[in-house]
Amino acid sequence: MRTRKQGTAMSAESLFTPFTIKSLSLPNRIVMAPMTRSFSPGGIPTDDVAAYYRRRAEGGVGLIFTEGTAIERPAAKSNDAHPDFFGHGLTGWSKVFEAVHSAGGRIAPQLWHVGSVHPEEKDGNDPNEPIDSPSGIRAPEGAFGQPMTEEMIQDTIDAFAASARHAQKIGADAINIHAAHGYLIDQFFWALTNRRDDRWGGEDIGSRSRFAAEVIRAIRSAVGPDLPIIIRLSQWKQQDYTVRLATTPTEMHAWLEPMADAGIDMFDCSQRRFWEPEFEGSDLNFAGWVKKISGLPTITVGSVGLDAEFLSFFTDRKMAPAPVDELVRRLERGDFDLVAVGRALLGDPHWAEKIREGRASELLAFDRSVMRTLT
Repeated sequence: MRTRKQGTAMSAESLFTPFTIKSLSLPNRIVMAPMTRSFSPGGIPTDDVAAYYRRRAEGGVGLIFTEGTAIERPAAKSNDAHPDFFGHGLTGWSKVFEAVHSAGGRIAPQLWHVGSVHPEEKDGNDPNEPIDSPSGIRAPEGAFGQPMTEEMIQDTIDAFAASARHAQKIGADAINIHAAHGYLIDQFFWALTNRRDDRWGGEDIGSRSRFAAEVIRAIRSAVGPDLPIIIRLSQWKQQDYTVRLATTPTEMHAWLEPMADAGIDMFDCSQRRFWEPEFEGSDLNFAGWVKKISGLPTITVGSVGLDAEFLSFFTDRKMAPAPVDELVRRLERGDFDLVAVGRALLGDPHWAEKIREGRASELLAFDRSVMRTLT
């Protein structure tokens, strides 16, 4: 249960201080978290998608992360309405970026490959396409397809780099790599799904970080030194919420070091409840520990602005607005640099503006019915 300080509410002013990293300058510390919406038929974002993102920019969000966008690999997504970041999908994303920029916003695509998190009957995809995964395993079921060959691995790395290059050409302000929540890159991290005995596997988390590091290197080569590259990580997996890739600070260092050496600029640290400590003996959360260990900027996320974590999404309960006092306390202490907001922003495009102006009484509760439209 989240604890809250008693007494006068803390000012949210620190959330609205500028932040700069490489070529990216933000007016505040609020980020729109990436959230899958499935409103891009044939992989092409529509004008409604552009308007949806524009509204968040108009509402005062400092940086927008798009929903997950598929790279050009067979079975990189599990639904035909998930957007592509290649081919015809780029036409739609060009309109989205233009809409966000015209509203004074900044935007970064989240590059995505679902790996073996894939239904057997793939909606809108060729059922005969191979499924990419490190070891031909889908957790928790077990064997699912064949392990990726060296050629498949290299082609996937190249596809991430190609999408990043496309993003830069159409005006992306940064790149976000999805390496969390049990998707493809995370499957390389996770010992349960990566049982390879070659250079892409290994007994320790540092060895299993090689694939992520090579994706980062390829993207850096594609976009040059100035465009920020951000990677989203998580301990938990959608297949198992109790999983922890790094059970100690030492293991976390081994996990992060290859990515830091490869040139990552920032870690986007996903946890279900931002206020929960990562290791015993400290109240630092996931983002706090990642920043302490890596020395790099971090983003925190996890039930920001709501009174219940995301599993409540699968019930009929409405989630009420929650104070940001504890979030601000940790930000001001220097635990992390940016704050990603998910469901609260999904249901209320003006969440950031209301927080800035002290209009807490106007914040909207989150009702999952908003998922049926692009609010």
